[in-house]
Amino acid sequence: MSDPSPTEDLPPIPGKRYFTIGEVSTLCDVKPYVLRYWEQEFTELEPVKRRGNRRYYQRRDIIVIRRIRALVYEQGFTLDGARRRLAGSVEKRDHTESRQVVRQTIAELEGVLRILKSTTRERETLRTRGELPPQGP
Repeated sequence: MSDPSPTEDLPPIPGKRYFTIGEVSTLCDVKPYVLRYWEQEFTELEPVKRRGNRRYYQRRDIIVIRRIRALVYEQGFTLDGARRRLAGSVEKRDHTESRQVVRQTIAELEGVLRILKSTTRERETLRTRGELPPQGP
């Protein structure tokens, strides 16, 4: 791990829930002491701490670490610059996710509206046939 390799040369992230600092160090080609330091510098990194303060990282943490690594080691950003860039990409992602949630909510509401209109038409048809009592006041 003396000279960091390009991010595309890193191994794939295994499909498990938690990773130790040693596993993350290998997966991201970053030394454990650097990972511990980055935790202090980047609020996006939040490994779960259990038994004796052992760190357990999740997939999202590994993705953030790889992004930080690329910004610092490959693109030449300072930690402050990487922090700002990362915060900007998080804001963009949050905005994009918010728009997706709004679109999905609109689609669901339109579906509910179609069902309500259809039900209302069916009730009116049944009323005109005399199969339902007239609507009350």
